[in-house]
Amino acid sequence: MIHLAYDPEFDFRDLPKVSLHDHLDGGLRPQTIIELSAEVGHELPATEAEALADWFHESADSGSLPRYLETFEHTLAVMQTRDALIRVAREFVEDLAADGVIYGEVRYAPEQHLREGLSLDDVVDAVQEGMEQAVEALNNEGHPIQVGQVISAMRQADRGLEIAQLALRHRGHGVVGFDIAGPEEGFPASRMKEAFDLLAENLFPTTVHAGEGAGLDSIKDAILVGRATRLGHGVRVAEDIEIEFGGVDDDGETLDQDTGLVALGPVANWVRERGIPLEICPSSNLQTGATAAFGEGIESHPIDLLVQTGFNVTISPDNRLMSGTSLSDEFELLVEAFDYDLEDLLDLTLNAAEAAFVPLEMRELLVEYINDYYADLLDEDDDDDDEEYEEI
Repeated sequence: MIHLAYDPEFDFRDLPKVSLHDHLDGGLRPQTIIELSAEVGHELPATEAEALADWFHESADSGSLPRYLETFEHTLAVMQTRDALIRVAREFVEDLAADGVIYGEVRYAPEQHLREGLSLDDVVDAVQEGMEQAVEALNNEGHPIQVGQVISAMRQADRGLEIAQLALRHRGHGVVGFDIAGPEEGFPASRMKEAFDLLAENLFPTTVHAGEGAGLDSIKDAILVGRATRLGHGVRVAEDIEIEFGGVDDDGETLDQDTGLVALGPVANWVRERGIPLEICPSSNLQTGATAAFGEGIESHPIDLLVQTGFNVTISPDNRLMSGTSLSDEFELLVEAFDYDLEDLLDLTLNAAEAAFVPLEMRELLVEYINDYYADLLDEDDDDDDEEYEEI
């Protein structure tokens, strides 16, 4: 058996992965930020790549979603021209591939990239060009990867309908889904009802940030008004799960211990019974305080509760720069915290592949590729176990 948490030779980057929740403006290379900042005269808190990376991570690790979001001003400042967007998008996909991602969705808010005169369509076209440059080069080098854009509207702005129309214009030309992002508390999905109605009329998929900065009402709103086919984070659905305690000791005294049973409230039940995928980002959840009600460390993160109770859990990095992480790092974190094995990681990866905003035929190809890779790896594992048994 490969004990992932204790095998120094195992490289999580080798595993084929699907990344569904990964922000373009949260995944820049520090050196790229430094170089682009010099071109536009933007002042940074540090001008050496490692120091700048540390600053982003430390500033984001505050336990506050609003403070976390403040760090994006430095990345957005250098993403206001066509050339910069092409470069950032190209490098973003290259970094996905280096981490073993075979399908990734790149989300961002075009309305945040208009300061230097670009139109919304210009922004989407530039990002698409950078992504296509990377995909073509990587595929030619023998690395299978495909990507799609998820267009976000900012919750605190009033451009939801306009951004929904933008997404529909670029449907079939790189854009695969719609999202709303930004401060969750006080800005429910219902503020953009007209946008969600338009998308529903055009049968266009939506994933809504919910259950991160706000709780169950936000998740309910995302489902009812946003018609969310996936939940961005959604981790606070665990607040609607009650763990049952009880039992008696040998003397007949009532014990306060976990019985292994849970009771689901109406929101949690709805999400689980319909298999609505949760785009959970463990490191980010800890940084923003999304899981603070459950405890402080990764061991207290409710992700394992959600997995064990049958929710459709997927794993993503959210913002690789701010969280100082990657999808491989997130897998390793879960292995160390919950002793997940290869079959657990396979289940999480297949969940993501089946939830991707691509046609059924593409999802089937992703599932087949992932299953084949893991089958070979698990066969090798079985052979190693047999050899150990024979030696004994």
